[in-house]
Amino acid sequence: MRRLPPSLRPVMPLLLTTVTALGVSAPAATAAGTTVRLPVLKSQLADGAACTGASGNVASAVPWEQQSLDLARTWQLGSGAGVTVAVVDTGVSQQASALKGRITAVGGAGTDCVGHGSFVAGLIAAAPVKGVRFAGVAQRARILGVRGTDDRGKATAATVAAGIRAAVDAGVKVIEVSPALAQSSKALTSAVRHAADHDALLVAAAVPDAPTKVTSSSAPPPQDYWPAAEPGVLSVLDVDVKGARPDGAYTPRGARLAAPGDGVVGTGPKGTGHFIGSGASLAAGYVAGTAALLRAAHPDLTATEVAGRLTATAYPADVPRLDPYAAVTSVRDVSTGAARASAAEPVSLPSDEADARATRRAVLLAAGGGGVVLLVAWAAVVVPRGRARGWRPTRR
Repeated sequence: MRRLPPSLRPVMPLLLTTVTALGVSAPAATAAGTTVRLPVLKSQLADGAACTGASGNVASAVPWEQQSLDLARTWQLGSGAGVTVAVVDTGVSQQASALKGRITAVGGAGTDCVGHGSFVAGLIAAAPVKGVRFAGVAQRARILGVRGTDDRGKATAATVAAGIRAAVDAGVKVIEVSPALAQSSKALTSAVRHAADHDALLVAAAVPDAPTKVTSSSAPPPQDYWPAAEPGVLSVLDVDVKGARPDGAYTPRGARLAAPGDGVVGTGPKGTGHFIGSGASLAAGYVAGTAALLRAAHPDLTATEVAGRLTATAYPADVPRLDPYAAVTSVRDVSTGAARASAAEPVSLPSDEADARATRRAVLLAAGGGGVVLLVAWAAVVVPRGRARGWRPTRR
């Protein structure tokens, strides 16, 4: 029997609440019932803004996303040791204490003014710290910091393509890509193919991180974003503690996986404090960390097979929900000879037209069912009366 979906597992009382509106800080309830305010980490900085410093607050309770993903049980099965995950983002600070001794960088990507790449890297591989119950998915994996943006966090197709190529050429087999661009380029498409040719799994945010202030009316219509929309890329969408998308969030035409990404806790570019953030790039971090667990436990699996296993073991939903424990335990069945899953195609998200078609089908079925009921009722009345009057069926 399949386990309950992560979104339905008991997580009450919630130890951390989601962010409903981005601001200077956001509240997070602790196990003791008091409130800790964590600074909100942005994916971009305004020109002239100071670099992100250390957070002075620590979240000592278990984040909701770790409970939802059942990471405590998954950690008993593996740690990601021996696997390096590249983070194509704003860089990964080599001063990040939770990743100390496990960070290498391409060029100047060992510094991180924005702090976003360091946050994502922490979701992937932050080590446990005494008194702190937050930790990364693959706690012993190594991180390769790759700059995919400028020092303010702004990305272009050229910067992302260069970042992917650098990660592939460094021999990394799991690559998380945070930027999601409204337009692709020949260079970006070529970089994605370069990754596929070298058996590197690309895990990319399906949509850009939402701006600071957004409403349902101001959000753009569904569209493709790159490199997530490229064939073979594992595109990831963010959901909140209820398994829903944030109000006004960007929407792709399709995505292959969903993972926690709205109001999640993570580490910063320096210090031992925590931040809170939102976006599909953070959800991609959780998926990349799970991919590291799989590639560490089963190095014989190809990138396509790892992607297929992640999607095949995800809990069914509009966009399948990541289930790390199911992915890791199911792979063990693969190693004993069971057929390996192929990578699933992106799931098309529901649209208003699809809902309308479903409604019309429901009305027709209801009408047909009503007709059958009336026919049965008519027969129940008419047939006995006919028999009472001596009616008999005709014989040939």
